[in-house]
Amino acid sequence: MNQLARYSLAACLLFAADRTQFANAQNPTPRKTATAAPGVGDAERGRYIVEGVAMCERCHTPQDSAGQSDARHRLEGAPVLQPVAGWAIFAPRLAGRPPGTDEEFVRLLTTGISRTGTQPRHPMPPFRMTRPDAEAVLAYLKSLRR
Repeated sequence: MNQLARYSLAACLLFAADRTQFANAQNPTPRKTATAAPGVGDAERGRYIVEGVAMCERCHTPQDSAGQSDARHRLEGAPVLQPVAGWAIFAPRLAGRPPGTDEEFVRLLTTGISRTGTQPRHPMPPFRMTRPDAEAVLAYLKSLRR
């Protein structure tokens, strides 16, 4: 196959792929949305987000004398380990009852705006979770009653 034929074939394949992507963009597969009331499945998803994605324990759990997370006081709030000027000096309690109302906490996780109407101080990241993920996190944290 000569070079011109190769380029023509490549152009046809790219054109076909581009049209397929355009068609998929015009008619996307609908996403499944959670319609059930919050429950155990939400708390389990929230646990995954808290422990495996957001890693909340790193800041919101105090450390023991060996520098390890103190499992007895998991997510009960802790001093920030390396304070920097302008940063928060204490990470609040999350276990059982996170700060603010449920709606304020969900707003924090979905918009990055705290209950005071401002962004939380560093080192708290400005999360932009989906509402179902934020509600799952809240369900998990509330399940950690102490």
